[in-house]
Amino acid sequence: MQAYRPVLADPRGSAGFSPFLKEMVYPIIGKHASGSRIWDIDGNEYIDLEMGFGVNLLGHNPPFIKEALEERLEQGIHIGPQSDIAGEVAQLVSELTGMERVTFSNTGTEAVMSAIRLARAATGRYKIARFSNSYHGHFDGTLVKAQKLDGNLRAVPEYPGVPLNIAEDVLVLDYGNPQSLEIIKAHEQELAAVIVEPVQRTRPDLQPKEFLQQLRQLTKELGIVFIFDEVITGFRIHLGGAQAWFGIEADIATYGKIVGGGMPIGIIAGKAVYMDRIDGGAWNYGDASFPNVKMTFFAGTFCKHPLAMAAARALLKYLKTQGPALQQQLNQRTSEFVKKLNTYFEADEVPIRLANFGSLFAPASSENPLSAENHAASMTLALLCYHLLDRGIHFLGGTGHYLSTAHTDEDIDCIIQAVKDSVRELREGDLLF
Repeated sequence: MQAYRPVLADPRGSAGFSPFLKEMVYPIIGKHASGSRIWDIDGNEYIDLEMGFGVNLLGHNPPFIKEALEERLEQGIHIGPQSDIAGEVAQLVSELTGMERVTFSNTGTEAVMSAIRLARAATGRYKIARFSNSYHGHFDGTLVKAQKLDGNLRAVPEYPGVPLNIAEDVLVLDYGNPQSLEIIKAHEQELAAVIVEPVQRTRPDLQPKEFLQQLRQLTKELGIVFIFDEVITGFRIHLGGAQAWFGIEADIATYGKIVGGGMPIGIIAGKAVYMDRIDGGAWNYGDASFPNVKMTFFAGTFCKHPLAMAAARALLKYLKTQGPALQQQLNQRTSEFVKKLNTYFEADEVPIRLANFGSLFAPASSENPLSAENHAASMTLALLCYHLLDRGIHFLGGTGHYLSTAHTDEDIDCIIQAVKDSVRELREGDLLF
Protein backbone atom coordinates (compact mmCIF):
# COMPACT_ATOMS: atom_id res chain seq x y z
CA MET A 1 0.00 0.00 0.00
CA GLN A 2 1.31 3.44 -0.89
CA ALA A 3 1.42 5.75 2.11
CA TYR A 4 -0.44 9.04 1.79
CA ARG A 5 1.89 11.89 0.93
CA PRO A 6 0.62 15.49 0.72
CA VAL A 7 1.35 17.58 -2.34
CA LEU A 8 4.33 19.79 -1.60
CA ALA A 9 3.93 23.40 -2.69
CA ASP A 10 6.65 26.00 -2.28
CA PRO A 11 5.17 29.16 -0.68
CA ARG A 12 7.37 31.19 -3.03
CA GLY A 13 6.07 29.33 -6.07
CA SER A 14 7.71 26.39 -7.80
CA ALA A 15 10.12 28.85 -9.36
CA GLY A 16 11.43 29.46 -5.85
CA PHE A 17 12.96 26.00 -5.66
CA SER A 18 16.35 25.45 -7.24
CA PRO A 19 16.09 22.58 -9.76
CA PHE A 20 17.94 20.13 -7.56
CA LEU A 21 15.64 20.79 -4.64
CA LYS A 22 12.52 19.89 -6.61
CA GLU A 23 13.73 16.31 -6.41
CA MET A 24 14.50 16.40 -2.71
CA VAL A 25 13.59 12.95 -1.42
CA TYR A 26 13.09 13.91 2.21
CA PRO A 27 11.48 17.32 2.66
CA ILE A 28 11.94 18.69 6.15
CA ILE A 29 8.73 18.49 8.17
CA GLY A 30 8.88 21.08 10.92
CA LYS A 31 7.61 20.47 14.43
CA HIS A 32 8.98 23.29 16.60
CA ALA A 33 10.64 26.66 16.08
CA SER A 34 12.17 29.22 18.40
CA GLY A 35 14.51 32.13 17.81
CA SER A 36 16.96 31.32 15.02
CA ARG A 37 16.26 27.57 15.07
CA ILE A 38 13.78 24.97 13.89
CA TRP A 39 13.35 21.29 14.80
CA ASP A 40 11.92 18.62 12.52
CA ILE A 41 9.70 15.66 13.40
CA ASP A 42 12.78 13.46 13.82
CA GLY A 43 14.23 15.79 16.44
CA ASN A 44 16.94 17.28 14.18
CA GLU A 45 17.87 20.86 15.04
CA TYR A 46 18.73 23.45 12.39
CA ILE A 47 19.93 27.03 12.35
CA ASP A 48 17.36 28.52 9.99
CA LEU A 49 18.49 30.70 7.08
CA GLU A 50 15.08 30.62 5.35
CA MET A 51 13.13 32.25 8.21
CA GLY A 52 9.71 31.44 6.79
CA PHE A 53 10.79 32.64 3.33
CA GLY A 54 11.35 36.11 4.74
CA VAL A 55 8.55 36.26 7.32
CA ASN A 56 10.48 36.06 10.58
CA LEU A 57 12.52 39.25 10.84
CA LEU A 58 12.67 38.83 14.63
CA GLY A 59 13.18 35.08 14.62
CA HIS A 60 10.63 32.37 15.30
CA ASN A 61 7.91 32.80 17.92
CA PRO A 62 8.78 36.17 19.51
CA PRO A 63 7.25 36.17 23.02
CA PHE A 64 5.38 39.48 22.59
CA ILE A 65 3.62 38.22 19.43
CA LYS A 66 2.74 34.94 21.12
CA GLU A 67 1.21 36.93 24.01
CA ALA A 68 -0.79 39.10 21.58
CA LEU A 69 -2.20 36.00 19.87
CA GLU A 70 -3.08 34.30 23.15
CA GLU A 71 -4.86 37.43 24.39
CA ARG A 72 -6.82 37.71 21.16
CA LEU A 73 -7.84 34.05 21.23
CA GLU A 74 -9.67 34.68 24.48
CA GLN A 75 -12.01 37.02 22.58
CA GLY A 76 -12.89 34.43 19.94
CA ILE A 77 -12.20 34.39 16.21
CA HIS A 78 -15.03 36.46 14.77
CA ILE A 79 -15.12 36.33 10.98
CA GLY A 80 -17.50 38.74 9.26
CA PRO A 81 -17.63 41.78 11.54
CA GLN A 82 -14.66 44.07 10.96
CA SER A 83 -11.84 43.63 13.45
CA ASP A 84 -11.91 46.34 16.09
CA ILE A 85 -8.16 46.89 15.73
CA ALA A 86 -7.97 46.95 11.91
CA GLY A 87 -8.08 50.75 11.89
CA GLU A 88 -5.20 50.97 14.35
CA VAL A 89 -3.11 48.56 12.29
CA ALA A 90 -3.86 50.54 9.12
CA GLN A 91 -2.81 53.74 10.88
CA LEU A 92 0.49 52.17 11.93
CA VAL A 93 1.18 50.98 8.37
CA SER A 94 0.39 54.44 7.04
CA GLU A 95 2.57 56.12 9.63
CA LEU A 96 5.61 53.94 8.96
CA THR A 97 5.34 53.79 5.17
CA GLY A 98 3.86 57.18 4.35
CA MET A 99 1.06 55.61 2.28
CA GLU A 100 -2.26 57.49 2.33
CA ARG A 101 -4.80 54.66 2.59
CA VAL A 102 -4.43 51.01 3.66
CA THR A 103 -6.46 47.82 3.42
CA PHE A 104 -5.82 44.15 4.08
CA SER A 105 -5.93 40.84 2.23
CA ASN A 106 -4.71 37.38 3.18
CA THR A 107 -1.51 36.93 1.17
CA GLY A 108 1.02 38.83 -0.89
CA THR A 109 -0.40 37.22 -4.03
CA GLU A 110 -3.86 38.60 -3.25
CA ALA A 111 -2.38 42.02 -2.49
CA VAL A 112 -0.61 42.21 -5.86
CA MET A 113 -3.67 40.92 -7.72
CA SER A 114 -5.84 43.57 -6.06
CA ALA A 115 -3.31 46.36 -6.66
CA ILE A 116 -3.30 45.59 -10.39
CA ARG A 117 -7.12 45.52 -10.45
CA LEU A 118 -7.22 48.93 -8.77
CA ALA A 119 -4.81 50.36 -11.35
CA ARG A 120 -6.92 49.02 -14.20
CA ALA A 121 -10.13 50.32 -12.65
CA ALA A 122 -8.67 53.79 -12.13
CA THR A 123 -7.09 54.16 -15.58
CA GLY A 124 -9.54 52.26 -17.76
CA ARG A 125 -6.56 50.51 -19.37
CA TYR A 126 -5.65 46.84 -19.03
CA LYS A 127 -2.08 46.14 -20.06
CA ILE A 128 0.59 45.99 -17.34
CA ALA A 129 4.38 45.91 -17.48
CA ARG A 130 6.51 43.75 -15.23
CA PHE A 131 10.17 42.74 -15.26
CA SER A 132 11.96 39.47 -15.93
CA ASN A 133 13.01 37.47 -12.85
CA SER A 134 10.65 39.37 -10.56
CA TYR A 135 8.16 37.37 -8.51
CA HIS A 136 4.69 38.77 -7.84
CA GLY A 137 2.90 35.76 -6.44
CA HIS A 138 1.15 32.86 -8.08
CA PHE A 139 -1.88 34.29 -9.85
CA ASP A 140 -2.17 33.95 -13.60
CA GLY A 141 -1.88 37.66 -14.34
CA THR A 142 1.83 37.83 -13.48
CA LEU A 143 2.96 34.28 -14.36
CA VAL A 144 4.17 35.48 -17.74
CA LYS A 145 7.66 35.53 -19.27
CA ALA A 146 9.35 36.98 -22.35
CA GLN A 147 10.23 34.53 -25.12
CA LYS A 148 11.71 35.07 -28.57
CA LEU A 149 9.28 33.85 -31.25
CA ASP A 150 9.98 34.37 -34.96
CA GLY A 151 12.80 36.70 -34.05
CA ASN A 152 10.59 38.90 -31.86
CA LEU A 153 10.19 39.02 -28.09
CA ARG A 154 6.69 38.14 -26.96
CA ALA A 155 5.00 37.58 -23.62
CA VAL A 156 3.95 33.97 -23.11
CA PRO A 157 2.63 31.95 -20.15
CA GLU A 158 5.44 31.01 -17.79
CA TYR A 159 3.83 27.76 -16.62
CA PRO A 160 1.37 25.17 -17.91
CA GLY A 161 -2.19 26.05 -17.01
CA VAL A 162 -1.78 29.80 -17.47
CA PRO A 163 -4.07 30.87 -20.37
CA LEU A 164 -2.38 32.27 -23.45
CA ASN A 165 -4.71 35.27 -23.58
CA ILE A 166 -3.48 36.39 -20.14
CA ALA A 167 -0.06 37.07 -21.64
CA GLU A 168 -1.56 39.45 -24.18
CA ASP A 169 -2.08 42.04 -21.44
CA VAL A 170 1.46 41.84 -20.04
CA LEU A 171 4.74 43.38 -21.17
CA VAL A 172 7.81 41.62 -19.77
CA LEU A 173 10.80 43.96 -19.69
CA ASP A 174 14.49 43.78 -18.79
CA TYR A 175 15.02 45.13 -15.27
CA GLY A 176 17.47 48.00 -14.99
CA ASN A 177 17.81 48.36 -18.77
CA PRO A 178 17.17 51.94 -20.05
CA GLN A 179 15.65 50.39 -23.19
CA SER A 180 12.73 49.26 -21.04
CA LEU A 181 11.83 52.90 -20.46
CA GLU A 182 11.53 53.41 -24.22
CA ILE A 183 9.22 50.39 -24.53
CA ILE A 184 7.00 51.81 -21.78
CA LYS A 185 6.81 55.13 -23.65
CA ALA A 186 5.78 53.28 -26.81
CA HIS A 187 2.88 51.60 -24.96
CA GLU A 188 1.76 54.53 -22.81
CA GLN A 189 -1.79 54.54 -24.21
CA GLU A 190 -2.29 50.88 -23.25
CA LEU A 191 -0.54 50.62 -19.89
CA ALA A 192 -2.50 50.73 -16.66
CA ALA A 193 0.47 49.98 -14.43
CA VAL A 194 4.12 49.17 -14.13
CA ILE A 195 4.83 46.78 -11.25
CA VAL A 196 8.32 46.34 -9.89
CA GLU A 197 10.03 44.23 -7.25
CA PRO A 198 12.56 46.95 -6.35
CA VAL A 199 15.23 44.41 -5.43
CA GLN A 200 14.53 40.93 -6.70
CA ARG A 201 14.94 38.20 -4.09
CA THR A 202 17.03 36.13 -6.50
CA ARG A 203 19.23 39.11 -7.50
CA PRO A 204 20.04 41.19 -4.41
CA ASP A 205 23.15 42.38 -6.27
CA LEU A 206 20.89 44.26 -8.73
CA GLN A 207 19.87 47.51 -6.98
CA PRO A 208 19.22 49.99 -9.83
CA LYS A 209 18.38 53.16 -7.90
CA GLU A 210 18.78 55.53 -10.85
CA PHE A 211 16.64 53.29 -13.09
CA LEU A 212 13.88 53.16 -10.44
CA GLN A 213 13.91 56.93 -10.08
CA GLN A 214 13.68 57.36 -13.86
CA LEU A 215 10.85 54.83 -13.94
CA ARG A 216 8.98 56.75 -11.25
CA GLN A 217 9.35 60.00 -13.14
CA LEU A 218 8.29 58.44 -16.45
CA THR A 219 5.17 56.75 -15.06
CA LYS A 220 4.15 60.00 -13.39
CA GLU A 221 4.51 61.93 -16.64
CA LEU A 222 2.55 59.32 -18.62
CA GLY A 223 -0.23 58.78 -16.08
CA ILE A 224 0.70 55.11 -15.54
CA VAL A 225 0.20 53.67 -12.05
CA PHE A 226 3.54 52.75 -10.43
CA ILE A 227 3.26 49.73 -8.10
CA PHE A 228 6.02 48.76 -5.68
CA ASP A 229 5.84 45.09 -4.67
CA GLU A 230 7.28 45.29 -1.14
CA VAL A 231 6.13 41.89 0.08
CA ILE A 232 9.82 41.00 0.61
CA THR A 233 11.47 44.40 1.17
CA GLY A 234 8.74 46.05 3.24
CA PHE A 235 9.83 46.70 6.84
CA ARG A 236 13.05 44.71 6.21
CA ILE A 237 15.49 47.08 4.53
CA HIS A 238 14.04 50.16 6.29
CA LEU A 239 11.00 51.04 8.39
CA GLY A 240 9.58 52.71 5.27
CA GLY A 241 10.62 49.83 3.01
CA ALA A 242 12.40 50.11 -0.32
CA GLN A 243 10.49 53.30 -1.11
CA ALA A 244 12.18 55.08 1.77
CA TRP A 245 15.52 53.41 0.98
CA PHE A 246 15.53 54.58 -2.65
CA GLY A 247 13.72 57.87 -2.04
CA ILE A 248 10.76 56.97 -4.25
CA GLU A 249 7.03 57.40 -3.68
CA ALA A 250 4.99 54.72 -5.44
CA ASP A 251 1.29 55.10 -6.27
CA ILE A 252 0.43 51.74 -4.73
CA ALA A 253 2.54 49.38 -2.64
CA THR A 254 1.93 45.82 -1.50
CA TYR A 255 3.22 44.32 1.74
CA GLY A 256 3.12 40.95 3.49
CA LYS A 257 5.46 38.47 5.18
CA ILE A 258 7.19 40.42 7.98
CA VAL A 259 4.21 42.62 8.80
CA GLY A 260 2.03 39.64 9.75
CA GLY A 261 4.30 38.59 12.60
CA GLY A 262 4.01 34.98 11.40
CA MET A 263 0.30 35.12 10.55
CA PRO A 264 -0.95 35.13 6.93
CA ILE A 265 -1.45 38.70 5.71
CA GLY A 266 -1.33 40.90 2.66
CA ILE A 267 -1.55 44.68 2.57
CA ILE A 268 -2.47 47.05 -0.25
CA ALA A 269 -1.60 50.67 0.46
CA GLY A 270 -1.47 53.74 -1.70
CA LYS A 271 -2.85 57.07 -2.79
CA ALA A 272 -6.53 57.71 -2.19
CA VAL A 273 -7.22 58.24 -5.88
CA TYR A 274 -6.56 54.53 -6.40
CA MET A 275 -7.53 53.06 -3.02
CA ASP A 276 -10.92 54.77 -3.12
CA ARG A 277 -11.86 52.25 -5.79
CA ILE A 278 -12.30 49.74 -2.96
CA ASP A 279 -14.91 51.61 -0.90
CA GLY A 280 -15.97 54.58 -2.99
CA GLY A 281 -13.92 57.12 -1.07
CA ALA A 282 -14.76 59.40 1.83
CA TRP A 283 -18.37 60.13 2.76
CA ASN A 284 -20.29 61.09 5.89
CA TYR A 285 -22.79 58.98 7.79
CA GLY A 286 -26.15 60.58 8.56
CA ASP A 287 -26.41 63.10 5.75
CA ALA A 288 -27.01 63.02 2.00
CA SER A 289 -23.38 62.29 1.07
CA PHE A 290 -22.42 58.95 -0.46
CA PRO A 291 -19.38 57.25 -2.02
CA ASN A 292 -18.77 59.08 -5.30
CA VAL A 293 -16.00 56.95 -6.81
CA LYS A 294 -16.97 53.99 -8.97
CA MET A 295 -15.86 50.88 -7.12
CA THR A 296 -14.29 47.66 -8.31
CA PHE A 297 -14.65 44.28 -6.58
CA PHE A 298 -12.55 43.49 -3.51
CA ALA A 299 -13.30 40.73 -1.01
CA GLY A 300 -11.95 37.84 1.05
CA THR A 301 -13.48 35.80 3.86
CA PHE A 302 -10.39 36.03 6.06
CA CYS A 303 -9.32 39.61 5.28
CA LYS A 304 -8.62 41.46 8.56
CA HIS A 305 -8.55 38.16 10.44
CA PRO A 306 -8.53 38.92 14.19
CA LEU A 307 -5.35 36.94 14.83
CA ALA A 308 -3.53 38.49 11.85
CA MET A 309 -4.55 41.96 13.06
CA ALA A 310 -3.37 41.21 16.60
CA ALA A 311 0.01 39.91 15.44
CA ALA A 312 0.47 42.78 12.98
CA ARG A 313 -0.36 45.39 15.62
CA ALA A 314 2.12 43.88 18.06
CA LEU A 315 4.85 43.69 15.43
CA LEU A 316 4.32 47.20 14.05
CA LYS A 317 4.27 48.71 17.54
CA TYR A 318 7.53 46.92 18.31
CA LEU A 319 9.20 48.12 15.10
CA LYS A 320 8.02 51.67 15.77
CA THR A 321 9.46 51.56 19.29
CA GLN A 322 12.80 50.16 18.09
CA GLY A 323 13.15 52.79 15.39
CA PRO A 324 15.50 52.57 12.39
CA ALA A 325 18.35 51.11 14.48
CA LEU A 326 16.87 47.60 14.30
CA GLN A 327 17.11 47.42 10.50
CA GLN A 328 20.40 49.31 10.38
CA GLN A 329 22.12 46.91 12.75
CA LEU A 330 20.71 43.80 11.11
CA ASN A 331 21.66 45.09 7.65
CA GLN A 332 25.21 45.71 8.85
CA ARG A 333 25.53 42.27 10.46
CA THR A 334 24.34 40.61 7.26
CA SER A 335 26.81 42.59 5.15
CA GLU A 336 29.65 41.51 7.45
CA PHE A 337 28.47 37.87 7.32
CA VAL A 338 28.35 37.92 3.51
CA LYS A 339 31.77 39.58 3.34
CA LYS A 340 33.33 36.87 5.53
CA LEU A 341 31.91 34.09 3.36
CA ASN A 342 32.95 35.80 0.13
CA THR A 343 36.47 36.29 1.47
CA TYR A 344 36.64 32.57 2.20
CA PHE A 345 35.13 31.58 -1.18
CA GLU A 346 37.67 33.71 -3.03
CA ALA A 347 40.66 32.50 -1.00
CA ASP A 348 39.66 28.84 -1.36
CA GLU A 349 38.60 29.20 -5.02
CA VAL A 350 34.99 28.16 -4.41
CA PRO A 351 32.92 29.34 -7.42
CA ILE A 352 30.26 31.12 -5.35
CA ARG A 353 29.81 34.79 -4.56
CA LEU A 354 27.05 36.12 -2.33
CA ALA A 355 25.32 39.49 -2.44
CA ASN A 356 22.91 41.10 -0.01
CA PHE A 357 20.29 43.79 0.19
CA GLY A 358 20.00 44.46 3.87
CA SER A 359 19.28 41.16 5.62
CA LEU A 360 18.30 39.39 2.38
CA PHE A 361 21.19 37.52 0.75
CA ALA A 362 21.58 35.19 -2.21
CA PRO A 363 24.21 34.01 -4.69
CA ALA A 364 25.26 36.80 -7.03
CA SER A 365 24.91 35.93 -10.71
CA SER A 366 26.16 37.27 -13.99
CA GLU A 367 23.77 38.88 -16.46
CA ASN A 368 23.84 35.75 -18.60
CA PRO A 369 22.02 32.97 -16.71
CA LEU A 370 23.54 30.35 -19.06
CA SER A 371 27.13 31.42 -18.43
CA ALA A 372 29.76 28.95 -17.27
CA GLU A 373 30.17 31.05 -14.15
CA ASN A 374 26.52 30.71 -13.19
CA HIS A 375 26.53 27.00 -14.01
CA ALA A 376 29.53 26.37 -11.75
CA ALA A 377 27.93 28.32 -8.91
CA SER A 378 24.61 26.47 -9.28
CA MET A 379 26.24 23.04 -9.26
CA THR A 380 28.35 23.91 -6.23
CA LEU A 381 25.30 25.21 -4.35
CA ALA A 382 23.41 22.04 -5.25
CA LEU A 383 26.07 19.95 -3.57
CA LEU A 384 26.63 22.34 -0.69
CA CYS A 385 22.95 22.46 0.24
CA TYR A 386 22.71 18.82 1.33
CA HIS A 387 25.93 18.96 3.30
CA LEU A 388 24.73 22.04 5.16
CA LEU A 389 21.41 20.37 5.98
CA ASP A 390 23.37 17.40 7.31
CA ARG A 391 25.32 19.81 9.50
CA GLY A 392 22.21 21.45 10.90
CA ILE A 393 21.95 24.50 8.65
CA HIS A 394 18.53 25.02 7.03
CA PHE A 395 19.65 26.39 3.66
CA LEU A 396 17.75 25.77 0.45
CA GLY A 397 20.25 26.64 -2.25
CA GLY A 398 20.06 29.32 -4.90
CA THR A 399 17.18 31.60 -3.91
CA GLY A 400 16.80 34.28 -1.22
CA HIS A 401 17.94 33.68 2.36
CA TYR A 402 17.60 35.81 5.47
CA LEU A 403 19.22 36.69 8.75
CA SER A 404 17.00 37.70 11.65
CA THR A 405 17.61 39.65 14.82
CA ALA A 406 17.53 36.28 16.63
CA HIS A 407 20.69 35.01 14.91
CA THR A 408 23.61 35.27 17.31
CA ASP A 409 27.32 35.67 16.63
CA GLU A 410 27.69 32.02 17.60
CA ASP A 411 25.06 31.06 14.99
CA ILE A 412 26.96 32.97 12.31
CA ASP A 413 30.28 31.40 13.28
CA CYS A 414 28.63 27.96 13.19
CA ILE A 415 27.23 28.62 9.68
CA ILE A 416 30.61 29.75 8.34
CA GLN A 417 32.37 26.73 9.82
CA ALA A 418 29.71 24.39 8.39
CA VAL A 419 30.32 25.90 4.93
CA LYS A 420 34.07 25.36 5.24
CA ASP A 421 33.66 21.79 6.49
CA SER A 422 31.20 21.01 3.70
CA VAL A 423 33.54 22.33 1.00
CA ARG A 424 36.42 20.29 2.44
CA GLU A 425 34.30 17.12 2.46
CA LEU A 426 33.13 17.71 -1.11
CA ARG A 427 36.72 18.04 -2.26
CA GLU A 428 37.78 14.93 -0.38
CA GLY A 429 35.07 13.06 -2.28
CA ASP A 430 36.25 14.53 -5.61
CA LEU A 431 32.89 16.28 -6.04
CA LEU A 432 34.36 19.77 -6.02
CA PHE A 433 37.64 20.85 -7.52
